[in-house]
Amino acid sequence: MDKNFRSGFVAIVGRPNVGKSTFMNRIIKEQVAITSPKAQTTRNKIQGIYTDDERQIIFLDTPGIHKPHNGLDQYMDKAAISALREVDAVLFMTEAGQSAGPGDKFIIDELKKVKAPVFLILNKIDLINPDEMAPQINEYKDLMDFSEVIPISATNGNNVEDLIDSLTKALPLGPQYYDDDQITDHPEYFIVGELIREKILQDTHDEIPHSVAVIVDSMNQRSERGKLQVEATIYVERDTQKKIVIGKGASMLKNIGIGSRIKIEHLLGEKINLKLWVKVKKNWRDDALFLSRAGYAVKDIN
Repeated sequence: MDKNFRSGFVAIVGRPNVGKSTFMNRIIKEQVAITSPKAQTTRNKIQGIYTDDERQIIFLDTPGIHKPHNGLDQYMDKAAISALREVDAVLFMTEAGQSAGPGDKFIIDELKKVKAPVFLILNKIDLINPDEMAPQINEYKDLMDFSEVIPISATNGNNVEDLIDSLTKALPLGPQYYDDDQITDHPEYFIVGELIREKILQDTHDEIPHSVAVIVDSMNQRSERGKLQVEATIYVERDTQKKIVIGKGASMLKNIGIGSRIKIEHLLGEKINLKLWVKVKKNWRDDALFLSRAGYAVKDIN
């Protein structure tokens, strides 16, 4: 190992829908976190691993911190805030050109308790005039003393390499924790379920916001032709939502299956048979047992 090799853990925090998952997917150059125009798309701490000859950075993409309204919301907030513990640096991401709202100020209050350096990241600079950033930067600097302020575009890649270089300087000299080709520590079935959920969010628009969960039931059997059999259940809270997900003549469910299958095959590097079921589980977001089964167990957050 190069004696100058640096490594560390970096939490990405911010309000919902500021582009945290898009940023991490660009860094890793693979989709390890799902994206959607809808707020609160990310529900777990998604770990993405960036490795080159000089460094290994383990990014924790967290759920957007927001006021909780149910058990799932509480899990998401705890997951985000717990990521601030024992990391080597924090990226606080905001949307360029936007003033600090109550949610931002709540996050800053939590960040003031963090010992690690905190970088202010202004994302989506491709959508605004650069002159709009100066007042925002001054406003945020009055709220907290940041290690560095870096404007970026996670979508177009502007200044992302500069951010990586600046972040590297804040990391300690250390070992390579993961193999060169490992991009996440999540098991494949978790990412498979997330890719299905992403397609549902994309295709159903505002009709099925956050009342959908996907549990992968199995992905270890093979057909006679050697294809991997992937079976998953889509859970919604109401019968009307079930009808929407299935669609007329099962058209919606077919589209969800086709779209998610393509991404799953890219992830796994092989052809699959994907079978989907839709079930109603009323009030699942407040059902602790179901939340645990779906991978949202508060007790698992340190």
